[in-house]
Amino acid sequence: MTGKKHHGSSLEALLAEDDLLEDATLVATKKVIAAQIAEAMKRKGFTKTAMASEMQTTRAQLDRLLDPKNDSVTLGTLKRAAKALGKTLRLELA
Repeated sequence: MTGKKHHGSSLEALLAEDDLLEDATLVATKKVIAAQIAEAMKRKGFTKTAMASEMQTTRAQLDRLLDPKNDSVTLGTLKRAAKALGKTLRLELA
C-alpha cells in the first residue's frame, strides 16, 4: 500500500479528456437551478399553477423549467421565475 488516498485521474480530468466536461457541467447546473426553484416554491407555498401564474407563463413552460434534464431554458424564463420568488438572477462567466 502506497498510502495514497486516490488513484488515477479525477472525474473532471476524464470528462475533459473526452470533451464531455462542458456538457456535464451544464447538466449539473440545470439540476441545481431546478432544485433551487422548486425549494423556493415550496418555501413560499406556491403550487405549480400559482407559480406559472406569477411568472405569467404556462404550466407546461414551468414544468420544462423544473425538469432537471431539460436544458432549453431562456434567460427571460429564469428572470421571471426569480422575480416571482422574490429573488434576483445572477449569471457569471468563469
